[in-house]
Amino acid sequence: MAMSGMRGLSVFISDIRNCQNKEQERLRVDKELGNIRTRFKNEKALTPYEKKKYVWKMLYIYMLGYDVDFGHMEAVSLISAPKYPEKQVGYIVTSSLLNENHDFLRLAINTVRNDIIGRNETFQCLALTMVGNIGGREFAESLAPDVQKLLISSSCRPLVRKKAALCLLRLYRKNPDVVNVDGWADRMAQLLDERDLGVLTSSMSLLVALVSNNHEAYWSCLPKCIKILERLARNQDIPQEYTYYGIPSPWLQVKTMRALQYFPTIEDPNARRSLFEVLQRILMGTDVVKNVNKNNASHAVLFEALALVMHLDAEKEMMSQCVALLGKFIAVREPNIRYLGLENMTRMLMVTDVQDIIKRHQAQIITSLKDPDISIRRRALDLLYGMCDVSNAKDIVEELLQYLSTAEFAMREELSLKAAILAEKFAPDLSWYVDVILQLIDKAGDFVSDDIWFRVVQFVTNNEDLQPYAAAKAREYLDKPAIHETMVKVSAYILGEFGHLLARRPGCSPKELFSIIHEKLPTVSTSTISILLSTYAKILMHSQPPDSELQNQIWTIFKKYESSIEVEIQQRAVEYFALSRKGAALMDILAEMPKFPERQSALIKKAEDNEVDTAEQSAIKLRAQQQSQTSNALVVTEQSHVNGTPPVGQLSLVKVPSMSSNVDEADQRLSQENGTLSIVDSQPPSADLLGDLLGPLAIEGPPSSSVHLQPSSNSGVEGTVVEATAIVPAGEQANSVQPIGNIAERFHALCVKDSGVLYEDPYIQIGIKAEWRAHQGHLVLFLGNKNTSPLVSVQALILPPTHLKMELSLVPETIPPRAQVQCPLEVINLHPSRDVAVLDFSYKFGNDMVNVKLRLPAVLNKFLQPITISAEEFFPQWRSLPGPPLKLQEVVRGVRPLPLLEMANLFNSYHLTVCPGLVRIETDPADRTQLRMTVASGDPTLTFEMKEFIKDQLVSIPAIATRVPTQPAPTSPPLAQPGSAPAALTDPGAMLAALL
Repeated sequence: MAMSGMRGLSVFISDIRNCQNKEQERLRVDKELGNIRTRFKNEKALTPYEKKKYVWKMLYIYMLGYDVDFGHMEAVSLISAPKYPEKQVGYIVTSSLLNENHDFLRLAINTVRNDIIGRNETFQCLALTMVGNIGGREFAESLAPDVQKLLISSSCRPLVRKKAALCLLRLYRKNPDVVNVDGWADRMAQLLDERDLGVLTSSMSLLVALVSNNHEAYWSCLPKCIKILERLARNQDIPQEYTYYGIPSPWLQVKTMRALQYFPTIEDPNARRSLFEVLQRILMGTDVVKNVNKNNASHAVLFEALALVMHLDAEKEMMSQCVALLGKFIAVREPNIRYLGLENMTRMLMVTDVQDIIKRHQAQIITSLKDPDISIRRRALDLLYGMCDVSNAKDIVEELLQYLSTAEFAMREELSLKAAILAEKFAPDLSWYVDVILQLIDKAGDFVSDDIWFRVVQFVTNNEDLQPYAAAKAREYLDKPAIHETMVKVSAYILGEFGHLLARRPGCSPKELFSIIHEKLPTVSTSTISILLSTYAKILMHSQPPDSELQNQIWTIFKKYESSIEVEIQQRAVEYFALSRKGAALMDILAEMPKFPERQSALIKKAEDNEVDTAEQSAIKLRAQQQSQTSNALVVTEQSHVNGTPPVGQLSLVKVPSMSSNVDEADQRLSQENGTLSIVDSQPPSADLLGDLLGPLAIEGPPSSSVHLQPSSNSGVEGTVVEATAIVPAGEQANSVQPIGNIAERFHALCVKDSGVLYEDPYIQIGIKAEWRAHQGHLVLFLGNKNTSPLVSVQALILPPTHLKMELSLVPETIPPRAQVQCPLEVINLHPSRDVAVLDFSYKFGNDMVNVKLRLPAVLNKFLQPITISAEEFFPQWRSLPGPPLKLQEVVRGVRPLPLLEMANLFNSYHLTVCPGLVRIETDPADRTQLRMTVASGDPTLTFEMKEFIKDQLVSIPAIATRVPTQPAPTSPPLAQPGSAPAALTDPGAMLAALL
């Protein structure tokens, strides 16, 4: 930007930079916008210099994030200026401020077209750049033919033709149905003969887009692409400016090989031989060097060459060479290179006859499973999963089971699922399969889904020879003093069905089986109790004629649960008790379960549904996916997940919980109609939050002070970034009715409490009562009319941030005198963020129209839950987390010095429980107002959000922190855990605030 000499612009920028806070900046911006608006009203009096200066200021204000809703016409009018300085400003500001659908762009089309077809190359470049940036449909319809002519013109300089190719690429991607490329095959072939590498690179990007939609029309370009690769591989006629660390134009090489992958396998023997010679040269000439930039460029070319080799179905000798090269990569120290080697080796598994070659590197791949970098461990797991077959299944599954004991929690679910699938697909015998699954449940029960033990039950039920063995193994695991609940389920089921087959073995009589199973009853959940009741009934059935003592014990249990509040348990207890009194007939009623019908494994189907990792896609699948996109497919991206469901194994730290079943349940609740109106009489109801306020209050009397909120610690949301429309400071709300009490203090109090008053004025009181469970929250807004006249035109609108899904029930337009309305509000947290939701509430009383915008206390700490973890478990897991962005450290300044107990109380109030023995506060002896803080989690977004959240609390510790009620000290130190799936119950990152 040529802004030298624009003193007014320089002064304005300096003023903005010198602002002490956001409020000063906004006032300075508003003043400048008012000045610009005034000057634009008399546009004829403006000189070109002044107009250019004010348009620059508009662009700077827009870049600061403020809305600029005027001056667009002045910016567009500068495009038609005859001089370069004004025209440059017009093009830059127009392309920045206006989108493709803006009406003012139509006014500039003719001017832009005149610049494109004109003779001034500088103006051509400006016009092409703006058209490429905006890429609208009207631009495509009006300007695409002229851009095509520029591209193939022999009289234009390479700089203009290069911009024309990129501009046409943008128009074609945005509007492929408008840009006419029929008959362009010959023109593209001519462009590929271009000697200028800049034009050639831009044209190759355009070719990639064209062949991705229709490769049949561009067969004539294929030999030209091979010649380009030959020229680059031999470094023939390559200018120095296009040589990057000794590599001839790596970008052009990558794009050319990507274009070749859209053509079917090449059959021409000469073309195939020439291409393989080039690929052989690339494979032989690539090695790992110390220079990072050269590594990046050479490896980009190499991995694209590997993809092309797989696509061409090369000879086994070349495939072996590729695998050997990747084997060298996975053994180097540089983690990025190891990652790329593992990822590309996984892709090569899709090629036939390569799996045996990859098996030679199995030991090195298993070593990568213990790498400090979790991304490398994931790629190693994917590769082991893909290369497993009958010959190496035992070794790989045993390694996975061994690794399961030390694996971090973020990988255990994926690890468990893949180990279970491999055991099922490649089991040499079913007894080995049972052993593997039971070991899996024993070592990682929290991460073993029900589908896994369901599948074991199916196999055992359908194979009679396996039943005694499975029952004996289940009996062995029950002898352990502490086993996971999933193990209790599967063992109880198997012993209930097949425990009678062990009757002659010591310790396996019906009475002994019942005794050892019943020991687990007090520690299990209601779903497991249902299975145990069925097991008791089965044991009683198999003990005919009945043992009176055993029968009485089981009947006592049935009678106990006949009055259970759980319908399923109650029904089973009643029915089993009635059935067990039928004597010998019980044998027929509770006979063994029939064999399950053959069906597709739910585990394999689950893995297929969740398999979105691009490393597990073949080159053919990859190309098919790219053909459905409009990009040039140079970067492979992961697919998104419907409803936010994370793929298997992607368990974030403060797991913003799994959104599968829970979201559906929440959606069902959201669809219910709510909004109960209750008339309050003189006797206040005890159950209502505001009931004690509404009874005695009337408009004639003084405002109530019966509810007195004790100020609490600052929530730290003051510094939160919120949408521009989300928060209006109280001072700007032009209401004639003033609130009672401090709105900010009420909000901060509710950030650490679940009920209280959010807002109050002489006419209305708004209270909140909340319940939080995992990633969901259920809030009730209590709208209480305090006076003897109705409140009319009542409206409530929720302005949620992007990470919250919120739905407010219907709010009545009128609140009767001295009445209270309850309006449920459902909240679902989709991902970690410090942004807050806003309630835009308005009503009318007499001639007073009141409108307030209130922050809702659905803040980050509400979705945290404490878990229990010992110091011995915590520290190894904490150290296993790598550095940034998963572990962030910052020196916090401006902290009010507090004793350790008071600081622990402060954190307790925000659900960040401090574990005794796990906290060390390092302060500067010379300055007690600063300390060092380290926050770690398995999710980089969460780590950053929590670090900023905790820092806000430390910097703004209020004096009232010492009066925050403390939670009773746990017997073993609990850590803060997000409301998430049970899979993260022992996640090391769940200790969100370790002040180390």
